[in-house]
Amino acid sequence: MNKNISPEYFFRALADETRLRCVALIQQHGELCVCELSYALGLAQPKISRHLAILKAANLFQDRREGVWIYYHLHPDLPIWALKVLKETIKGIQSQAPFGTDKQVLSEMPNRPGAKTCA
Repeated sequence: MNKNISPEYFFRALADETRLRCVALIQQHGELCVCELSYALGLAQPKISRHLAILKAANLFQDRREGVWIYYHLHPDLPIWALKVLKETIKGIQSQAPFGTDKQVLSEMPNRPGAKTCA
């Protein structure tokens, strides 16, 4: 169990729309790279990276590097209460804009990771 997760930081991290959008996509897809999140949300890579750093600092995310890509996924040691909150939150917002739109835009992304144009 991840003993380093603070409920206060958990909820602060989720209180920002951009971070919640990132969490929603990653919770639905398991793992995404920065370029996928940037494309889906229509935001610049530095802005996405800044928000991902906050989610990582709050112990919601872990990352891994594969070549030039950095992939983010939910921290595997999130406590059960946090996983339940995420599951129910995503379930409740997935059909609302911009969350449903983000998922659709991502599904239409050309050159998903593995292609040399995704950086």
